[in-house]
Amino acid sequence: MNNIVTEQLTDAGRRIEHDSFAIVDAEAGPHAYQADEWQVVRRMIHATADFEFNGLTRFSPDAVSAGVQALQRGAAIVADVEMICVGLSKPRLDHFGVSTHQFIADEDVIAQAEAENSTRAVQAMRKAQQLNLLDGGIVAIGNAPTALLEVVRMVREAHLKPALVIGMPVGFVSAAESKALLSEMNTIPWIVIDGRKGGSTLVVAAIHALLALAEAQQSDKN
Repeated sequence: MNNIVTEQLTDAGRRIEHDSFAIVDAEAGPHAYQADEWQVVRRMIHATADFEFNGLTRFSPDAVSAGVQALQRGAAIVADVEMICVGLSKPRLDHFGVSTHQFIADEDVIAQAEAENSTRAVQAMRKAQQLNLLDGGIVAIGNAPTALLEVVRMVREAHLKPALVIGMPVGFVSAAESKALLSEMNTIPWIVIDGRKGGSTLVVAAIHALLALAEAQQSDKN
């Protein structure tokens, strides 16, 4: 499957992007991903020039189709940090009526974190749940392992049902562990990066790949 939807607005930009993806495909070599999964992984490699994501990235069954369907119906995206919201293409989100949300710097979130001696990331996920944004939404976590741990807890204890959890927190404390716990879940769709690697850039790349697939499916139907 070739690159489906481009964000480049000029012929020169499109040629560069096309050539970049061709290089990724050639240098990555054999892989065990399904065609739609590879669209996500190759865009992550394209965004970072790190070929280790060919192997480190894992998907629950039908995770990509769950994410694509959620975007097509305009599901909300709840991120752990503003960087993810800012990095996403607004025109492409607007095309499907998708809204983005993050609460990490809200005064009430900070106050509650201080009161409970927890983290802002935990309280931000709880606020998103109180606002009914997580059930049926896409949870996008690239920085805060405690946010992902809280989402896992809510899935287990409160039977939370996100449409998709993209769990890619980067770091040394609980990052690998939080992703391992997510990958053990069989009640919700997920995409994870094993180990310490992750970050907002990768989450944005993954969502852009899902948006491209959603647009391509829509074009095929028209």
